Amino acid sequence: MRILVFGSNGLVGNSLRRVFTAKYSDTFFSTRNDTNLFNFAETSKLISDYKPDIVINAAARVGGIHANNTERTDFLIENTKINLNILESCIPHKNIKIINLGSSCIYPLNAPNPISEKSVMTGPLEPTNSPYAMAKLTALELGNSLRIEHGHDVINLMPTNLYGPNDNFSPESSHVIPGLIRRMFESKNNKDPQFSIWGSGTPLREFLYVDDLANAIEFIILNNVNDPLINIGSGEEISILDLAEMIKKVIGFQGDLIFDSTKPDGNPRKLLDSSLIKSYGWVPKTNLDTGLKFSYEWFSKNQS
Repeated sequence: MRILVFGSNGLVGNSLRRVFTAKYSDTFFSTRNDTNLFNFAETSKLISDYKPDIVINAAARVGGIHANNTERTDFLIENTKINLNILESCIPHKNIKIINLGSSCIYPLNAPNPISEKSVMTGPLEPTNSPYAMAKLTALELGNSLRIEHGHDVINLMPTNLYGPNDNFSPESSHVIPGLIRRMFESKNNKDPQFSIWGSGTPLREFLYVDDLANAIEFIILNNVNDPLINIGSGEEISILDLAEMIKKVIGFQGDLIFDSTKPDGNPRKLLDSSLIKSYGWVPKTNLDTGLKFSYEWFSKNQS
């Protein structure tokens, strides 16, 4: 089983290294150092030369609510190019199993919770990250087209909010968990009396430790799961306020948490219906408290 992983330096790619390296020696973890995914010729050549049985597309430009909302053009263009080049390059290779990573932001703003796979493209998107969502929806539609027209085995995975080691801990462009960890760590060191957080603190979010996603991908491969669209989530949700309190405890920050309601909340609630993948026997193994401790431990050892 030859496996080709795109996006190997990212959050998911590094997790796949941890989970796959010892078990599957014939795996190539591609990065921008060997292949420019904005270049179709380079992308196509790597796939043709390596001849993988499985392609895992974990490549993406990602960011939190601020980055998604202020760098809209780049997020749409870059993610669309990456996905188009990878999936188009696979067209001549019908025996490749393609696992395409998307995002739960593809679902409509007002989709009923828990959000099932059937909700896709049934309503308007959450406006702060609609460009990123549109890029992922384009990849989903292209993957489905490859299945229908060319007979490819394409599985589109829609994970919930991911976190863990090797995340982007930038205070400006990160997702909520790494962003809170980074900024609260700095506030602790500065002995700040208060810590400000965007929004009201009331939105509910679901989080999944990234190694649980890598284990889900392995599970799908080994059990020949073949559904075209599969949600991957923990099934548990928490308010941003309660999440911040958990992170405060993990880090040991002593100040007060202040919520800035003049800043956007984003989607008020987003819980995935992961009953499909769980019906096959997969379950996540890492609870939020443990995952936050792992994430902070990695950050504290690697922060710069």
